[in-house]
Amino acid sequence: MTELFTPPPVSSTAPQRKNEFALLGALAGAELTLERIERIANGNLLALDWNEVLRLAEHHGVLPLATRNLIAHACGLPPEVERLLRSGYEANLRRSLWFTAELARIMRHFESRQLRVVPYKGPLLAESLYGDLGLRSFSDIDFLISPADFERAKQALAEIGYRPCADLNPAVERLWLRTGYERSFDGAAGKNLVELQWALLPYFYGVDLGVEDLLARAGQTVVGGCEVPCLSGEDSVLVLCLHAAKHLWTRLIWLSDIAETMQAEAIDYSRVFSQARRLGIARILGVSFWLVKNVLGAELPKPAEEMIADDPKVAALGSEFAERLASGAAYDFESTEYFRLILKLRERRSDRMRYLWRLVWTPGAGDVSTVRLPEALFPLYRIVRIGRLIRKVIW
Repeated sequence: MTELFTPPPVSSTAPQRKNEFALLGALAGAELTLERIERIANGNLLALDWNEVLRLAEHHGVLPLATRNLIAHACGLPPEVERLLRSGYEANLRRSLWFTAELARIMRHFESRQLRVVPYKGPLLAESLYGDLGLRSFSDIDFLISPADFERAKQALAEIGYRPCADLNPAVERLWLRTGYERSFDGAAGKNLVELQWALLPYFYGVDLGVEDLLARAGQTVVGGCEVPCLSGEDSVLVLCLHAAKHLWTRLIWLSDIAETMQAEAIDYSRVFSQARRLGIARILGVSFWLVKNVLGAELPKPAEEMIADDPKVAALGSEFAERLASGAAYDFESTEYFRLILKLRERRSDRMRYLWRLVWTPGAGDVSTVRLPEALFPLYRIVRIGRLIRKVIW
């Protein structure tokens, strides 16, 4: 079979699906380079396991992009596969249109309560990066908000029919506002439809990029005919790379989002890299850019290439995560393996030490659910935390 492009190395024990994964890497973009189009057009599509292609496309969040690009560029696409692709695209478009209308309704209500929030990901990426609400799949609406405004925003959501997914007593919620980063909300149409985020990562990650700064630098865009705030191009790059790294780059759509942001936005990379170095996440950006280039085959601007070259560990880490991505590796995000991998992504010793210190001493949702304590005894959750971590290491 003619391979669509050279995929990252996959171990001999991994599922033999490198050609299907390679195809999706080539398809995962809004504006494809001529080289990627040629790979799609010249590939032997009849030799693919199309059940696997469709399954992987769903898993990686790129089914709409795969549909558009296969129909536009592939030769010999099986009719039944095309029918399934079109059906999936249309279902995603209907869902996206509903979320976009709901975004506008929620934003109007927030504005009536004089709440400053910035929606991001979801409908904003679909329209601003991909130019089509049907080309990016998403399952909720995310809002960035100052921690000081969380209670008012929660009340505003209650007024239009949204309730927190989990019932937390006031004391636990105050703790979560200090150590966590988000709350999910259910609505009449389903569960986990809205997220309020007062930080980009939980406190223990040690990446102190304040939401207030993001709100202050926000611009404006139009989504579904409604004008809404949006992150600046520079902040979008940082936020998308952090989000992908938190999940260890386990889905192609997150790489595509980064690639499309770098293509669509006029970005001052000197500001991006200055901010990344201040926060100690330059390696996270470097690995993200390496994956965009080597997994998707996307072109990078020269400053991004230079950032990859600045850190000799980026290529090795990029290869490791590319292999994990291609093999469909799954992670337990409370495992020692996950914590070890996150640690490797911090380039400064001081940041690694701070991460370890906060990891050990910062209670999480699992620690709080293990035992109920009165608020005056909440510092004892640190002991619960240490005990649970020791159990993980031993077992």
